[in-house]
Amino acid sequence: MGKIDIITIIIIAANVVISYKGFGDYSFFDKYKFHVGGVQRGEKVRMFSSGFLHVDTQHLLFNMLTLYFFAPVVINLLTPFYFALVYVGSLFLGSLLSFQFHKNEYHYSAVGASGAVTGILYSAILLKPGMSLYMFFVPIPIPAYIFGIGYLLYSIYGMKNKVGNIGHDAHFGGAIGGYLITLLLSPSLLKTNFLMVCLLALPIVLLFVLKRMGKM
Repeated sequence: MGKIDIITIIIIAANVVISYKGFGDYSFFDKYKFHVGGVQRGEKVRMFSSGFLHVDTQHLLFNMLTLYFFAPVVINLLTPFYFALVYVGSLFLGSLLSFQFHKNEYHYSAVGASGAVTGILYSAILLKPGMSLYMFFVPIPIPAYIFGIGYLLYSIYGMKNKVGNIGHDAHFGGAIGGYLITLLLSPSLLKTNFLMVCLLALPIVLLFVLKRMGKM
């Protein structure tokens, strides 16, 4: 994998330290988790702080491993600073979309870096759509763009049908962040990879169409 960049180390360390603080201190966890009622009361810090808390070690490990594997793609093809912008922006948009979908559910809460990490994943796919991804349950390589589109389509299904105890909306919002911020930072992709830019936009367009039609 090569040398891990300092910005990745900082983000992983922040997630580990804050998450472990939350594991042992419920009042801290409760104060900084994403909570619709809290955000409506003006506690906007929850939109960001919740992205550094996790339910348990397994949840934390999965997110940090995903970040570890895809961060180098974004860092090498953009810059470490732009990588940080994608990460933070995706975290915020993940929380924002989650808030929009649950704003009438006062007690809805969530934690995890999944929105930010999904943003990095989708950014990496946009920057390098031809790379292959391997999944534990699929013994053959999957083209990154196929995985990205399929993942967001599944997220739409999960949001619509409330599948599992998973923040599908935060994942989707994070992916939107990764997609839009990467295009803003690297607009040349519209010329060099226009087809992939359009293909990866399809699930995003579909979500907003379904929302506008009242089917989400």
